[in-house]
Amino acid sequence: MRDVVILGSTGSIGTQALEVISTRGDQFNVVALTAGGANLELLAEQACRFRPRFVGVATDEAATELAAMLADTGIEVAGAGANERAAAMSCDVVLNGITGAAGLLATLTTLKAGTTLALANKESLVIGGRLVTDAAAPGQIVAVDSEHSALAQSLRAGRREEVRRLILTASGGPFRGRTRAELAGVTPEQALAHPTWTMGRVVTVNSATLVNKGLELIEAALLYGVDYDAITVVVHPTSDVHSMVEFTDGATIAQASPPDMRLPIALGLSWPDRVADVTPSYDWSTPRTWMFEPLDSEAFGAVELARRAGKAAGTAPAVFNAANEICVDAFCAGDLGFLGIVDTVEAVLNEHLAAGHVPDGSLTLEAVLAADAWARDRARQICGVA
Repeated sequence: MRDVVILGSTGSIGTQALEVISTRGDQFNVVALTAGGANLELLAEQACRFRPRFVGVATDEAATELAAMLADTGIEVAGAGANERAAAMSCDVVLNGITGAAGLLATLTTLKAGTTLALANKESLVIGGRLVTDAAAPGQIVAVDSEHSALAQSLRAGRREEVRRLILTASGGPFRGRTRAELAGVTPEQALAHPTWTMGRVVTVNSATLVNKGLELIEAALLYGVDYDAITVVVHPTSDVHSMVEFTDGATIAQASPPDMRLPIALGLSWPDRVADVTPSYDWSTPRTWMFEPLDSEAFGAVELARRAGKAAGTAPAVFNAANEICVDAFCAGDLGFLGIVDTVEAVLNEHLAAGHVPDGSLTLEAVLAADAWARDRARQICGVA
């Protein structure tokens, strides 16, 4: 039996994690749930069903409302700082499913507590960089992203010194095959219509721009200690192969499964053990075709921009991520065009690298938070939403 804390329980990752847990009461016990507070009814429903000791939301006002909804349950309810309180609780694994940079403090708190971190909040690793990797014990971080889970599984096939490169697969999003000029008129509604995965708003737009794949590239380099030039991104529209590892003898090991996030979530909760029958497997008697094609970096420049930020390290990835989060909001509000997302992120990153960049050797939490705040303000200025 594993005691589990779920941060971001009402989001896509959190709800699917609870779906996995719901039929496996003999394997998992939920001890805490937290959420932003936008859907208090769902959070209260989850709390009543799974009976954690602790439930938290982002603000004290939302906590007061939630406490009234859970008045007869005996469950402790908290507001501001709830994520960090939950992350510090005694448990076997913390699933960080928070969206965006807001998950950094919870990630660091979990690592400090010595608890296994099932990491779906890639942004906290990306912006925290060596602050996160230095805080983690060997094997303490278990990736929940389907691509990084696939890499972890494939890396079992050989020794670290036998790895030649990592190959991240990308669906290509809803605009695969379009030229840069053809992307100019993309609307938020079109960007939110992902062809394969059902995800939250920010991650879905990031998948359309391929910023998400850029973040995953940085995450892969940090998680597995691989040089940025030894990570390749390829487009694989059906999302059957979730990523691959190429070894020095020429062998390539791929992890394939139907596109269902419950599989990497369950593996993150139970690592290194597998949870039986989480998702249906393929019917191998049915013909299938898997296609791979190169990434069009001219139309989708986010991956190479992320590679540049990752190589610069220090505060550069935090600026890349923070500027993007503001640009996604501006795009969804109709204040910024689709191409303007990555163009603005590039402009903000260029300014930061020219003046204000803090390198890895001098990196502190305060420097990361300051760079994050500066990048958000600068992106708002450029987008005209300051």
